[in-house]
Amino acid sequence: MASGVKAVILLSGGLDSTTTMAIARSEGYDLYALSINYGQRHRLELDKALKIASFFSAKEHKIIDVDLRGIGGSALTSDIEVPKDRGVDEMSHGIPVTYVPARNTIFLSIALSWAEVIEADSIYLGVNILDYSGYPDCRPEYIKAFENMANLATRAGVEGKNRIKIKTPLINMTKAEIIKKGIELGVDFSITHSCYDPPEEGIACGSCDSCLLRKKGFIEAGITDPIKYAA
Repeated sequence: MASGVKAVILLSGGLDSTTTMAIARSEGYDLYALSINYGQRHRLELDKALKIASFFSAKEHKIIDVDLRGIGGSALTSDIEVPKDRGVDEMSHGIPVTYVPARNTIFLSIALSWAEVIEADSIYLGVNILDYSGYPDCRPEYIKAFENMANLATRAGVEGKNRIKIKTPLINMTKAEIIKKGIELGVDFSITHSCYDPPEEGIACGSCDSCLLRKKGFIEAGITDPIKYAA
């Protein structure tokens, strides 16, 4: 791909979005990182996102404020307790309280707005349907529906100048496969953050769904996780 082709990458500061950014870079895109400060319990991830965007020499990195805590409805945006020490089977049944209502729809809409302004070719999102916690807005049919809507709702799409693509390169990968891909592409996982409920000292709790899935992924990949856990 010729240089100068732009992509917006939704960058949370976590393992998946960081590997997604590495993939976008490997595919030749100029990187425009977008992080959302939505009132999340684990705001520490935004500090990591700054480091990751710098690590990948992103052309630009925006952090947009959206107050989803004002709406609530999730353990990540309210005082609902974050589930701990759940087994993988338990995680895979039902939609957990860490689901943030309409989060990916909101995030993708903001990314779409920026993509249209900078005339980006693609939006990258690090969702996957394997080793995930049951979120409805991580499914392939949702991504396809949003992409169709995006090209109906933008001037660029209507005028036929630029059809936006929503790219989800991790969607059929296990956490172990994602980690291996990241290592292959030079990702420094020590600067990523996955924990939903970090203790005050800022290290990972080690017991929430996200921490447990991350730990499982590194074990299955046969790679040592470089971050510290409280448990």
